[in-house]
Amino acid sequence: MNVDGKHYRTVWFEDLGKPMVKIINQTKLPYAFEIENLDAVESVVSAIKNMHVRGAGCIGVTAAYGMCLAANHSNCDFTKFESLAQKIKGARPTATNLSWAVKRQLELVKKNIDEDWLSLTVGEALKISDEDSQWCKQIGDHGKNILLDIAKSKNDGCPVNILTHCNAGWLAFADWGSATSPIYSAHRDGLSVHVWVDETRPLNQGSKLTSWELSNEGVPHTIIADNAAGHLMASGMVDIVITGTDRTTSYGDVANKIGTYLKALAANDNAIPFYVALPSSTFDWEAEEGGRGIPIEKRNSEEVKFISGLDSQGDIKKVSLSLPSANCANYAFDVTPARLVTGLITERGVCSATRAGIEKVFPEKFDN
Repeated sequence: MNVDGKHYRTVWFEDLGKPMVKIINQTKLPYAFEIENLDAVESVVSAIKNMHVRGAGCIGVTAAYGMCLAANHSNCDFTKFESLAQKIKGARPTATNLSWAVKRQLELVKKNIDEDWLSLTVGEALKISDEDSQWCKQIGDHGKNILLDIAKSKNDGCPVNILTHCNAGWLAFADWGSATSPIYSAHRDGLSVHVWVDETRPLNQGSKLTSWELSNEGVPHTIIADNAAGHLMASGMVDIVITGTDRTTSYGDVANKIGTYLKALAANDNAIPFYVALPSSTFDWEAEEGGRGIPIEKRNSEEVKFISGLDSQGDIKKVSLSLPSANCANYAFDVTPARLVTGLITERGVCSATRAGIEKVFPEKFDN
């Protein structure tokens, strides 16, 4: 995507005498666009844990590049390489792309143990990034047809109203995004769209990141409090809900940002289509039906107690939302059961959120 007319990927690699992973620090947005340099496995782990990078695809690509630093620092000691890989893998538990990318790099080096590990892993990380971007672009190509069909059925000349939750956009992947890709693709084709952007408490990825992205792309949108979504749906102001996902089972159950389940319930009650967009790297092919066993990350309660924003003087300030002694819980994800999901938008096309539907699109994953 473009920022002030310049194209960026969310994560990339440079070696100017020293291997370096470069990221867009998402904690600074939307107030400042800052490139952060990561030169060690520990800094990659910290960036993932502290959400300087976030979103399933972006975490996966960052992990893939982090494995380049692991390869460089391990001095051809595979045991050390595996140890550093485990540190990266343990940075956050829910997003499938993280472990998927780490495993892919580990297996590559193991099969080519006598080759240059740094060159191998850099090449593979670039391939993972390119795949992620291409898959998201294809998600947009397939998903925009859903929006075009809704536009035809409206017959009122009004824009297609899409509700999103959290950020599953360009920043959450290498490029394009998952849930936003159909929106960007349809908008560039001239379709009139409007996006309702959930603020997404407690870290406000919707109001801070999705809104910033949509502004850069020129897509009309309105930020709403998370709890306003049900009212909008009941009032006929939402045509479709599209979210992303951090882990999806082969049965169609979806683990995504906390609050997604509530949006799915409201959409179901109001007969509004609820779609989930994801590349194949986000499927967990081993997870149980219903999402049982998916690790639900419980983050620091400070994220609930405090909020940051720009004050009237133009300074970023952190303020308390509760008494210091208040007890707070911070569950980062929930699981939306497949029965509430209208369909999955993947790089290979749209399918039902059922095992049979997913098998039609990814038959090779079901070969016994």
